[in-house]
Amino acid sequence: MASEKEDKPEGAPNGNAPEPSEKPEPSDDSAPSFKPQKTTTNASKKKGPAGGFDDTPVPKAPPGYTVKFTLHRALNLPLADINTLSADPYIIAQLTTGLPTRHKEDPPLQFRTQTVRQSTDPVWNAEWIVANVPAPGFKLKCRIYDEDPADHDDRLGNVHVHAGPISEQWQGMKEQPHALKKRMASKRAYLLRGLAVCFGKAEHMSGSLFVSVEVLGRTQDENGGRAYTVGPQFWIRHYSPLLGRLLGQKEPREGGDMVSKTGKPKAERYNFQANQMQLRGPCPEAMYHRYVEFKPFVKAMFTATGIRGYILSKALHHQHARVYNFDQHTEYEVFPKPCIEFTQKFLELVHYDQGGRIFTYVLTLDALFRFTETGKEFGIDMLSKHTMHSDVAAYIAFSGEFFIRRLKHHHRKLPEEGGQNKTHPPDDIAGGPPKEEPKRDPSYYELVIDNDSGTYRPNAKLLPQLKSFFESNFPGLHVMTLDCQGDAEKMEKMKEEQRERKKVEGDHIIYTQLSRTSSMSSSDIEELDRLEEAGQMPERHLRHQIMREAEARADAAKAHLKEYRPSSGREGWKSSNHQQRRDDKSIFKAREEVGQTGEAEASISAR
Repeated sequence: MASEKEDKPEGAPNGNAPEPSEKPEPSDDSAPSFKPQKTTTNASKKKGPAGGFDDTPVPKAPPGYTVKFTLHRALNLPLADINTLSADPYIIAQLTTGLPTRHKEDPPLQFRTQTVRQSTDPVWNAEWIVANVPAPGFKLKCRIYDEDPADHDDRLGNVHVHAGPISEQWQGMKEQPHALKKRMASKRAYLLRGLAVCFGKAEHMSGSLFVSVEVLGRTQDENGGRAYTVGPQFWIRHYSPLLGRLLGQKEPREGGDMVSKTGKPKAERYNFQANQMQLRGPCPEAMYHRYVEFKPFVKAMFTATGIRGYILSKALHHQHARVYNFDQHTEYEVFPKPCIEFTQKFLELVHYDQGGRIFTYVLTLDALFRFTETGKEFGIDMLSKHTMHSDVAAYIAFSGEFFIRRLKHHHRKLPEEGGQNKTHPPDDIAGGPPKEEPKRDPSYYELVIDNDSGTYRPNAKLLPQLKSFFESNFPGLHVMTLDCQGDAEKMEKMKEEQRERKKVEGDHIIYTQLSRTSSMSSSDIEELDRLEEAGQMPERHLRHQIMREAEARADAAKAHLKEYRPSSGREGWKSSNHQQRRDDKSIFKAREEVGQTGEAEASISAR
């Protein structure tokens, strides 16, 4: 076990660190009543590397207001796609308030809308509810981008929404238009918009975004020192073609080879699945962990300082973008609050208890839950690292691994609580995989989650708070926590049972991402899918027209070579001493190499 400092005064039931002058108060059994200590990753009493749990308290501030932001729609966006004279717009909204942060490296509050396909007048009606927005006001910066999963996303413009002071009597904003600022936007997109206006394909050059802001009331928190996302809850399932190819995993074909309407087999699809779920905040205040500087280069990587650190940081940011890749195959759904359906969706994302899967996860400071499957078959080391999942964030709430077990009897106590209740794995029980469809009732399942992460070294004393937090966000689901050090033997045994189950049931990982070239946008892929279904595949890109023209000329040259017959007049240019049909044998040999032997022999025999 890692060494720890002497016990400090206990914290409040919600995990907040008390003021030095406060005395610890007794708490009930349902909430932890301690202040966790900074720990080390060493097994000895020697102090370990810097990082891990950080006991810096949230700055004190009066409770703020709960505010609902609604991003309604945009008009007259620039044209980012020359082929469709349209765009695939989405918004990244970033909220800035006057609240001080615990550390300067704390990430800002952000929200991403869904992508609207092929539209310059998109409608999102996306809601974002944030608690503890302070009375002096806020600044909401909305960056509008064109989604291009195989290339960088072009920025289409910015909108800045300022408000202050705010109160429960504040009238707010009702679908108020804000002019789109063109600075830092894509010059090519606006050039296309200008040409479209000149040729009558569009009416206006200047775009706008319509935003509503409403104060829902005072936030019911004792300390208003941090703003956080309340809701709504959403889940996102991403598919990464690059990683699917690197891992060599393909979608299983059902009922033989899948064919299109043209009678030709469809292209095999690849996928690496990544998932994000926005949970209802706030995360317990004590869940505050910094990366561990176990090597000298780690700090440089997280701060992007120095050549080596900058390159590593960029590589991990890029890898995060590839894993959590947005395109037309990305699935996205919103729930108003935690509910049984939200829990069922989580079980679906992890494939219930199928295949003995183990997942790596990160919980951000704003309660965004990211996870992907991990295992020996994932041959790239960084895929299983929490650094990639956190997008190289200096501070997170928690991290580790988890897996799902199915209970034979949902009304009995868990095996760990002394109940006579078999689980899958390790046992074979009826009523679910691998022979039957999984049960949909969350009470049949148990989430086993740990703090096994050397990158952030989460404090084991916070596991009870993690358990309570997940139980509140996934109603009906049983949650069990394991300490990667204190429960090392038990944890390894349970994970080994998962691996053995995977060997028995086989690799059921589903990979369904379409492979594509680096210059194809999401709108192009949708068009190709539609045309494939219709049995027609015309080329729309300028590069396709050039390639088609080049191929046509190459075919014409081949046809000309095929029809070429040497004669005395055609060989005279070589020299006056060149004999007729001197090149017949070399021509015959060349044609023989390309499979035109019969025609060559007929040509020579005719002479």
